[in-house]
Amino acid sequence: MPAPVNLNTFPAETTLPSPWNTFIKGGGALEPSGPTLRLVTRNCTARRYTDAQIDDYQQFRRAQFLWRPPLTMTVTARFSHPAGELRGTAGFGFWNDPFMMTGKRRPALPRAIWFFYSSPPSNMKLDMQTPGPGWKAATIDAIRWPFFALLPLAPLAVPLMNVGPLYRLCWPLGQRAIGVREKLVEADMTAWHTYVIEWRATSARFAVNGQPVLAADMSPGGPLGFVMWLDNQFMVITPWGRFGYGLIDAPGEQWLETRRIEIAPG
Repeated sequence: MPAPVNLNTFPAETTLPSPWNTFIKGGGALEPSGPTLRLVTRNCTARRYTDAQIDDYQQFRRAQFLWRPPLTMTVTARFSHPAGELRGTAGFGFWNDPFMMTGKRRPALPRAIWFFYSSPPSNMKLDMQTPGPGWKAATIDAIRWPFFALLPLAPLAVPLMNVGPLYRLCWPLGQRAIGVREKLVEADMTAWHTYVIEWRATSARFAVNGQPVLAADMSPGGPLGFVMWLDNQFMVITPWGRFGYGLIDAPGEQWLETRRIEIAPG
């Protein structure tokens, strides 16, 4: 486990100190000012991918990603727009970069523990009690034996999920198999808040300004990498077999601003 890291003073240039990396695409930009760092997107269109991102894993293979439980992540951040008006996806936390966004890695099943935002038409309806889009505390770990045990049944199970009573009866088993726990974050995204994740080997706790948001009775395995981003993607994935991916328009300027990122093992 690496030593604690923090990113609380942002240089005038966009070259960040080790182990931090930047990943900028399309109309994305980083705007550091010393006490804060803004991840900005401008005039996004569905014809071009736009991303403003910092992370700590681009140079590593997945087996070398830095973070495993137990640890505590603390991020102080705010957004330019409230939930429902911010366009695309955004957030911060830990994942395994399963979709080859950075680095030469094979595709993988997702693992993540993070604060995650998505706007319509995104609809990742994986938690039975939580809407598909929105600002959430969330975990997922599809690299678990229960998921692989249920996978041969998927061709039969997915059509049955379109039957309401069967969905309500069976999906809790599927949800647990992929390690999904989610809860909407009610805090105003445009105000400064301190977001905390306590990642433990078999549990996780999420809090905003010291107030509990989600207590999960499972957590993803590691190692994972830290990521903070804002982009113009959408994704659809539902238990009843709807899948989709694409880019969306996001006219004007949007941003995610931070003034504190700390990761403390233990």
